Amino acid sequence: MRSSIPRIPRKRLLASTAAALALGAALSACGSSPARAAKSPAAPAATAASGQITIDAAPVPGVGTVLVNGAGRTLYLLTSEKGGKVTCTASNGCTTYWPPVTLPKGATAASAGSGVNKSLLATARAPDGSLYVTYGGYPLYTYAADPGPGHAAGQGIRSFGGTWYAVSTSGAPVTSGAKPSSSTSPASTSPGSSGSSGGYGGSGY
Repeated sequence: MRSSIPRIPRKRLLASTAAALALGAALSACGSSPARAAKSPAAPAATAASGQITIDAAPVPGVGTVLVNGAGRTLYLLTSEKGGKVTCTASNGCTTYWPPVTLPKGATAASAGSGVNKSLLATARAPDGSLYVTYGGYPLYTYAADPGPGHAAGQGIRSFGGTWYAVSTSGAPVTSGAKPSSSTSPASTSPGSSGSSGGYGGSGY
């Protein structure tokens, strides 16, 4: 007796087999994608590791060999912040003119470059929670009006409660090259900073 099961044409059978193989390959590829995706979060970690803050020393005309940041810009201290007391903040407008050297999230210390005493590097916590890099007990800042490396236009400026000086490799303020005027900071021309109560520019503060 002949079987009642219909015979599948050879061409149709080959086509079905090819389709099955293609589907299997697609499912296999989909199954492997999560493994590749799982590796992607490692990229931000590598980026964070490369964001290390380094403090270097370099000669700057007019002030001698002083501390500079990784880009070669002169670093300054504010005399009233001795001992790591942070008073230059965004809330009083100070950091607009004197950007602080801060650690990126997750970092705990800055690196000492050539000529820099690692034991003098530390941190101080600002009111907003950020960590300012300190050297010899003073928080470190750049000056917004310096056009680039090799400049110290902020040297000797009196504003925001003290005097700004470049920093020697021993951690002391460098007073040479200081300007004789009481204040040439941009803060002295900002609203409400005429040296009266509550102001930060000029010799009256």
